[in-house]
Amino acid sequence: MKTNWRTLLLRQEIILLLVLIIEWNCFNVIGRHFGSLDNTFDIVRHTVEIGLLALVMTPIILTGGIDLSVGSLLGLCAILFGKLWRDGGFSIGAATACTLLAGAAAGGVNATLITWLRLPPLIVTLGTYSLFRGLAEAITHGVDTFTNFPADFLFLGQERWLGVPAQAPAFVFVALAVWVLVHRTTFGRSFRAIGFAPEGARYAGIPVERRLALVYVLAGLVAALAAIIYSARLGQAKADAGTGYELFAITAVVLGGTSIFGGVGSVPGTLLGVAAIAVLNNGLVHARQPREVGGLLTGLLLIVTMTASVLPKYLRKPGSPASAAGK
Repeated sequence: MKTNWRTLLLRQEIILLLVLIIEWNCFNVIGRHFGSLDNTFDIVRHTVEIGLLALVMTPIILTGGIDLSVGSLLGLCAILFGKLWRDGGFSIGAATACTLLAGAAAGGVNATLITWLRLPPLIVTLGTYSLFRGLAEAITHGVDTFTNFPADFLFLGQERWLGVPAQAPAFVFVALAVWVLVHRTTFGRSFRAIGFAPEGARYAGIPVERRLALVYVLAGLVAALAAIIYSARLGQAKADAGTGYELFAITAVVLGGTSIFGGVGSVPGTLLGVAAIAVLNNGLVHARQPREVGGLLTGLLLIVTMTASVLPKYLRKPGSPASAAGK
């Protein structure tokens, strides 16, 4: 019984939850107004886009894949949205619909190259990472920025709806949808089987290519949604939108306990990873620390929590000092 409790307490999600509580209390002491409701909503408002990318990155990494292009795709979709609205004469609703379709199509490009040509996801998405960012730069010539969006659109990123940030319901909806897909459907459970052993999954009758295609198309669609929310929050669309977001998303997913090798992970763990990074970065601003400290501490946080998560295996390993002491 003691071993079971010890294993439970050393689960990645539990460790991360404890870290998050410690973070919150420390910054609440150090920074003025950190724990206020306004600042909490500010954390949510500035985290939604990265959170959306982390959510759809979870099933991708569960299958043993990776998508380095989501940040660049966010930038490209933001530019397409602004271009369609300002220069194409589209309404906000029509531009939004076309942008979502474009994001899904871009995800389909990744899906086709990975599933049809059997190219490694790392290489494919590294290529489309440069391709999508290059297209955004080409469309804007590196200088054009789309601004002056209507107030009803800016409401989505800058105002509150029913007392919470207006983009929060969209995030909650996507989080619930991905959670149901990954944890409550046989379709989603096959992601773990693919991550553990793709060939074994094929022998078991799982249509591996179709499952993989779905997760990359879904990533493209949600990246487009994140681009629209990003544009509404900042009130502008520019080619460098989403720079580095893919790394934050991957960090949050791995921090939340999803194995980079596939087969193991959870959506709640990813949400905790996103929250831990968001609270850390916001808290450092309140503590008046430079941005470089945030990157340093995020890396340290990742190393510490991942090290702690492997302790149960180490404690159960025959011959380890801990197991010897237990005898």
